[in-house]
Amino acid sequence: MQQISNNAISMGQYVVSPATHPTDCGGFRASFSVHGPQGNGSYCRVFRFDKAFASREAARLFAVTQGWLQASMQPPPLC
Repeated sequence: MQQISNNAISMGQYVVSPATHPTDCGGFRASFSVHGPQGNGSYCRVFRFDKAFASREAARLFAVTQGWLQASMQPPPLC
């Protein structure tokens, strides 16, 4: 796992970009995007979560963990 910017983290052949978003109640929500390899089989997916966290760091840690899990999964078969 290598951090390539303040937000993007290289995880093997994927790049995961975690993000946090403030809620109206003072909490934070997590999201991340995962970018696949360049070329014919490339893709970008965005995941947003409804769970609210008490701190920005907790939401970021959740997003990084979920991004790592997504990047570790086997790619779906191409149709």
